[in-house]
Amino acid sequence: MTTFAGAPVTLEGVQLKPGAIMPDFTVTDVNLAQIEPMKSDGTKIILSVPSADTPVCSRELATFMHALEGTDVQLISVSMDLPFALKRWMDMEQNDNLTATSDFKDHSFAKATGVRMAENGLLARAVFVVNPAGEILYDEYVDEVTQEPDYSKALKAAGITQ
Repeated sequence: MTTFAGAPVTLEGVQLKPGAIMPDFTVTDVNLAQIEPMKSDGTKIILSVPSADTPVCSRELATFMHALEGTDVQLISVSMDLPFALKRWMDMEQNDNLTATSDFKDHSFAKATGVRMAENGLLARAVFVVNPAGEILYDEYVDEVTQEPDYSKALKAAGITQ
């Protein structure tokens, strides 16, 4: 069961499992371009976050960005934040090692991964590690959305040692 600030929430769709292929999805980047992250090469850590502009989400993004410095692992965040808010946050935080995206337009990512919270329309906190072939190596749907994920397990699945 997933909770948000202690209250149970309903995640819409089917949750993904390791071994499955990450479905294609289309999201909007900070420049309003439609991108398809699964069509790019390489290992990816994909973060589903409620809003980049909150303390827990900012801490999560910074932790992963710092851990991935100097690696070839792509870090992609997806939220329902508008691209304008994401751009402001990216500029303020000087986050060059992150592709921040929004699922506001057609909820493609939410539908593909089962992370949309029916009660508030936000995305639940989740982490997916995907290899170059598109196979999910690791997933975590965080039980309490206001808490951080298990960084060490996700990074280990991506081949990053701390």
